[in-house]
Amino acid sequence: MENAAYTYFSFVEEIVVFVQDPSKATVQLKQAFKDPAIIPALCAVMTGSQNPQIRQSAAVMLRMRVKKHWKKISPDHRESLKAVVLQAFQQETEHTVRHSLSQLSAVMVKHETPDRWPALLTLLNQSTHSTNPQDRQVGLLLLSKVVESNPEPFKPHYRQLLQLFGTVLQDLNNPTALYYCILTLTAITAYTGSEEMNLMRSLVPRLVTALKHLIKADEGQASEAMEVLDELMESEVSIIVPHLVEIVRFCLEIGADASLSDSLRVKALSCISVLIRLKSKAVLKQKLLNPILQTVFPVLSAAPPPGEEDPEDEENGEDDNDNDNESPKHLAAQVIDTMALHMPPEKLFHQLMPLAQGCLASQNPYERKGGLMCLAVLAEGCADHIRTKLLSSMLQTVCQSLSDSNQVVRSAGLFALGQFSEHLQPEVSKYHAELMPLLLGYMSGLNQAKIGHVTKAFYALENFVENLGDDIQPYLPTLMETMLSALSSSESLKIKELSVSAIGAIANAAKEQLVPYFSPVIESLKGFLTDTRDEMRALQTQALDTLSVLARTIGKDVFSPLAAECVQLGLNLTDAVDDPDLRRCTYSLFSAVSTVSADCLVPHLPAISTVMLLSLKSTEGVKAHLEEDKQFVLLDDDDDDEEEESGAGDTILDDDGDNDLAVQDVAGFTVENAYIDEKEDACDALGEIAFNTGVAFQPFLESSFQQVYELRDFPHEDVRRAAFGAMGQFCRAQHKVWQASPTEENHQALHKLLGVVLPCFLEAVRAERERQVVMGVLEALNGVVKSCQGEALQVPGRLAEISHAIRDVLKKKTVCQDGGGDGDDDDEQQAEYDAMLQEFAGEGIPLLASAVPADTFLPYLNELLPLIINKAKSSCTVADRSFSVGTLGETLHALTKVQGGAGVAGRLSNRLLPVLVSGVKDSDPEVRNNSVYGLGVLAQAAGPIVVSDYPMMLSLFSNLLAKESDRRVIDNLCAALCRMIMTNFECMPVDQVVPALIAQLPLKEDLEENQTVYQCLAFLYSKNPSLVVSQLKPIIAASNHVLGTKEIDEETQNTLLLLLRDVAQRHSQEFQGAVMSLPAEQRTKMTAVVTQS
Repeated sequence: MENAAYTYFSFVEEIVVFVQDPSKATVQLKQAFKDPAIIPALCAVMTGSQNPQIRQSAAVMLRMRVKKHWKKISPDHRESLKAVVLQAFQQETEHTVRHSLSQLSAVMVKHETPDRWPALLTLLNQSTHSTNPQDRQVGLLLLSKVVESNPEPFKPHYRQLLQLFGTVLQDLNNPTALYYCILTLTAITAYTGSEEMNLMRSLVPRLVTALKHLIKADEGQASEAMEVLDELMESEVSIIVPHLVEIVRFCLEIGADASLSDSLRVKALSCISVLIRLKSKAVLKQKLLNPILQTVFPVLSAAPPPGEEDPEDEENGEDDNDNDNESPKHLAAQVIDTMALHMPPEKLFHQLMPLAQGCLASQNPYERKGGLMCLAVLAEGCADHIRTKLLSSMLQTVCQSLSDSNQVVRSAGLFALGQFSEHLQPEVSKYHAELMPLLLGYMSGLNQAKIGHVTKAFYALENFVENLGDDIQPYLPTLMETMLSALSSSESLKIKELSVSAIGAIANAAKEQLVPYFSPVIESLKGFLTDTRDEMRALQTQALDTLSVLARTIGKDVFSPLAAECVQLGLNLTDAVDDPDLRRCTYSLFSAVSTVSADCLVPHLPAISTVMLLSLKSTEGVKAHLEEDKQFVLLDDDDDDEEEESGAGDTILDDDGDNDLAVQDVAGFTVENAYIDEKEDACDALGEIAFNTGVAFQPFLESSFQQVYELRDFPHEDVRRAAFGAMGQFCRAQHKVWQASPTEENHQALHKLLGVVLPCFLEAVRAERERQVVMGVLEALNGVVKSCQGEALQVPGRLAEISHAIRDVLKKKTVCQDGGGDGDDDDEQQAEYDAMLQEFAGEGIPLLASAVPADTFLPYLNELLPLIINKAKSSCTVADRSFSVGTLGETLHALTKVQGGAGVAGRLSNRLLPVLVSGVKDSDPEVRNNSVYGLGVLAQAAGPIVVSDYPMMLSLFSNLLAKESDRRVIDNLCAALCRMIMTNFECMPVDQVVPALIAQLPLKEDLEENQTVYQCLAFLYSKNPSLVVSQLKPIIAASNHVLGTKEIDEETQNTLLLLLRDVAQRHSQEFQGAVMSLPAEQRTKMTAVVTQS
């Protein structure tokens, strides 16, 4: 070393002092540590010291130097270092030092690759094949570390390694060897190719046996080793499928064993969840549903240890979303939740309901709680099944639980009611007369109840009122009185936070009806948002959320005056407070304001886009789990900015150069939920702001797009979904800018964007594994096609690519649909979410039909129609039948607007007519409704070609009208008759049809069809005025009902007024007679409306 006085012994003493107290690292030691020449000295300490702690410290320090200064070490020194490390490893007797030496070797392999270190391969080969169990164990330790650090360069040796593992996994008396063997297998799984598949497959039974033995020896190591199953499932699930029964039974055994650690049981139950998600058909085929349910129900309904409570029932367990304390009970509920999302409801409920009912009828409160939790988690995945078949009985069960003698059961009942309210709309809202008094009763006891229980009551109330719409009216005074009183008088910040959140939910339902309460609400929110105390943080976050809801619901006129102040409030908060949740909510506020008053945002776009892009780029909240004690980092405080190490592999997430953690130091990463939510909301907000601010956003579009595009592969699915959504919004924004200013430059910018985004969408539909993300992609794709129309389809082949993507989803050929990998799938039953995915794809068909000339789309439509018609069979679910006839109707409607549409609709009529006629006779009102609509637009689209079918259609409609009780169906029937009249007036027996039609006015449910109806009346008046005049009384009564209301749009209002004024002028006597038949108040209104110019 340069300082000759710095002897070996004084150097050792310095290390001793440092190890005892890292804060006392001397200046000399720090200086020495920066000198590359320290390496030989550290080697000497590492091999020569008698103290194992000193040897280990030297190995760690050496690793840190090697990691940073490898390029500065001369080739000779590198070779001698390789030799010294292997020699030290072989002669070492202490496990901790060996561990550090193996990590040092791993760093060197990262730089050197195994082929340039043949001595390492020789040592690995000899030690792992040794007859001495201790040598094998040590060799496998070294193997696991060097392979984990850099799995890919070992690829040529994979076959040899897998053969070795086959032997080691049978060495059941050497659990440590099993542990290191499984860790190495985990590391290479993602990199194996098809040539290793059979070998991998043959290892699975041995792997399961090894894990069983490892559990007996060391539960901590076994829990870590269980990750091999996750890796196998996520990387190449086909390796596991032949051994599915064995793996499920193994995981059930562990999950059910209460004597094992929670972390081990959680891992096992989590494996079952993943298998159900990835291979639900195989799980059903192998008859594993019943064994899984028989195991998870006792776990779900187990009582906690005496004297303890479940975490969610503890008084301070306020945060139900805290994922850090996952317990076997949570995972048991998650298994049922996953089944609901991925299995056909009929098959699941048949086996699950007897178990749930047994729990609900039990004397044991925890079993009753388990039954309610089961019902709660079924609501999302099996919504249609419950809504159409079980809602009344399940709601009754939940309502009864709210008066249970045990609070644990009551809390579970509130949770279930919240889940029902969220997922079983709109049917569940129809029970408001029974449910609202119960919920308001809970609210009246706010101050006496425990806060944890109150939180659940608010959760149920919020989810229920949010979807009430106009039905909230009778409850609004009581609700707002309760919330405003809590805001002004409650001592508890938590109750204030819950009340602010509830006001947001109330606003979603009440909309403009909330105006009388707007002032006091806003004053409270402003007070919270300007209070900078730390304990106010959760309340501020909630206040921002509710402010965003008010911006979207209260009405433009009421909110606009506050818009600029809101933007300033948000910016002040992002400047003053560093908190991901708060930032997330300010982004939502900015995007809500952009819907009301985009101009208020424009001056602040530079600041807003900057802070959002920082959120998208940020690696905050990404935690690296270090394997070594971080004390050694104190030595390494130099910046080494001048040192450009070999590429990006050496440091991760290192924007500032001060986060020099090499991958091999890191045992794994977690990302805190708040930062995931922040990225997700930043994507959503950027997309909406770009669209609403239009040209003003142009300077920020490219940089925003770049950052969002980077997130399309983000590990968390919610962020991926939001990124795809924002990309779609950027395309729509650019299209809007081009439409407003159709320059060549804007046109090119649009096509450049579409050229990147659409292929990216199509690839995601094909290859993305998460169904929710694919739904988001299809929704974004539909949005782009709807806005950009033919512009999105200009690239040759693009129409074919999008049509084929829709076809593949309808045929269940994509990766997220399990790619048809389980062979024949003739079974019509499927999970509701799989059906929902197909609905998102199907929505693209009418959008494509409206974007190009009909003859251009016809070849693709011919390929897609059988897949849609197939879902109209009587054996299909209501949701499928409704989707099928609904898609046919929307596609026909699209054909009415495009060139060549009539000819194509005519050619398709023979195939579509029987399907729609059959749908009109369906037992479900939604299917009938969509079918009636479909027949109306078929008549409109095909014109004279279907005239010969008019008598049959009129007879069908006449029979329907005689017995139909659903108002929406009747409204659509009126509109269908109107379309037939306007398309082929001469062929319609209007003298019979029109009086029957007018007798059903005004429309009650499907108010959009008012446009069709009043357009038809104006048309009839032009063709046959005496017929209209003969029906004047009911026409005037219906017109009086809609004029000046939101039930008709401006265009329809003008059409109707022109009609009435002409009738009043030309047929004044009949008109006056009809007006006189109205009640006095309405008479005055009608006269005023018609006489004003």
